[in-house]
Amino acid sequence: MEFPDDLRYTQEHEWLRLEGNEALVGITDFAQDALGDVVFVELPSIGATFASGQAFGVVESNKTVSDLFAPVAGRVTAVNHVLRDEPELVNNDPYGTGWMIRLVVTDREQVNRLLDAEAYRTFVAQQRT
Repeated sequence: MEFPDDLRYTQEHEWLRLEGNEALVGITDFAQDALGDVVFVELPSIGATFASGQAFGVVESNKTVSDLFAPVAGRVTAVNHVLRDEPELVNNDPYGTGWMIRLVVTDREQVNRLLDAEAYRTFVAQQRT
């Protein structure tokens, strides 16, 4: 499993990559592996706003349907529309072409409250036991 050091993570298995005042968001390698083959991704509209922890979409796999949660509060500025036709990108490249939304971060302090890679690795290890 891969957990890049430049990302922040949630206990719901979303990742966030801060890029200036915006952040890319997706699900982690652990999450996509647990889900199995992703067959459908429902994402919000551009301009939608979310509170930290609020559901912003749904991912459906051959095993289950799971909500997606905003790691921080923000307004959606971009959505990965490619996932409509190629949801398997979430499995193939969760930290790259499988990204889900881009947010303008409204409270940068919330980013600091997310798990760093080492804390997330520890959390995942505890989940497996």
